Amino acid sequence: MEDLASVQRTVIIIHCGEKQRKCFLLEIGHLNRNCNFSMKKGRGRTSRIRRRKLFRSSESRGVSESHKPEFIELKKWLKERKFEDTNLVPACFPDTGRGLMSRTSLQPLFSEAVESIFSYSAFLWAWCTVNTRAVYMKRGQRQCFSTEPDTCALAPYLDLLNHSPHVQVKAAFNEETRCYEIRTGARCRRHEEVFICYGPHDNRQLLLEYGFVPPRNPQASVAVSQDMLVKYLPSSDKQMNKKISILKDHEFIENLTFGWDGPSWRLLSALKLLCLGAEELPYWKKVLLGEIISDTNEKTSLDIAQKICHYFIEETNSMLQKVSHMKDKDMALINQLTLVETLWKEEFKILQASAGILNHLQTAVAVL
Repeated sequence: MEDLASVQRTVIIIHCGEKQRKCFLLEIGHLNRNCNFSMKKGRGRTSRIRRRKLFRSSESRGVSESHKPEFIELKKWLKERKFEDTNLVPACFPDTGRGLMSRTSLQPLFSEAVESIFSYSAFLWAWCTVNTRAVYMKRGQRQCFSTEPDTCALAPYLDLLNHSPHVQVKAAFNEETRCYEIRTGARCRRHEEVFICYGPHDNRQLLLEYGFVPPRNPQASVAVSQDMLVKYLPSSDKQMNKKISILKDHEFIENLTFGWDGPSWRLLSALKLLCLGAEELPYWKKVLLGEIISDTNEKTSLDIAQKICHYFIEETNSMLQKVSHMKDKDMALINQLTLVETLWKEEFKILQASAGILNHLQTAVAVL
């Protein structure tokens, strides 16, 4: 190896304002072939750039979980049924958790650009398809499947059956016949539409989950929040916080509604407790058991319920006017706005029915 003393020395000059300083000596020379002169691996500029790119890309990169026993069993199970795919592998992602990771680009599988296929609108379509069409089914535990008790399944023809709150059916997967079966105790006439019941849902849940609003739904109701519950009560009531605590402790602060048959028993009971005078408050347990404390308490609670109901009627009427104006301005959303309008119209009818029943109750109390 050539003596380093014979290596030519070059002075590197760095400009710092007007002064030039000799900062350091960099030994540069023509070493012979036997000289092993190299930088440590991974410390050069190219390596630093490569590491930065790798770090940026790894922020959303998943870590393969195909080595785990449950996925090995799943792969065997799929292979026995002649289903194999090497493009996708189970992985854990930093943002979304467990999912599928592509080992290669998906573009060769599609004639269109992948960006146009896997778009937000496509995601909405897929999510709505599963959410509005899937059913929950119980199944036996298998080693290669998830241990979650509920399983979503898409069954052909099942989504063609419309909802009716007036029918009762039993639906489940029959392990013996290996079929998803729906049984009803009611007879069906020839050429008559067959219905199933999606569940005892109110109109808002049916609209959100299934995209329709049925007329005269017996499960439909208008909910009363805690803020609305105390809206017309005197703010000077020093016992109000204690009364609210009692309602919360006994789970009487939620599921307070107006329905086709008037204000719910829970709503009237909550209002009666909130309307108790200071001398009547020790008897709050009797209120929650349905007992009458005094005529004054009965009258006051019905008056408050009527005020809340009328407030909702005015608010609903205002919303219907807004939706009507929106329909005139935006024809592209006419179908969606019509559904929203139907929802508000049904709630308007419910509130009108409740207001009528409250009038009868108030008249009966006044006679007593």
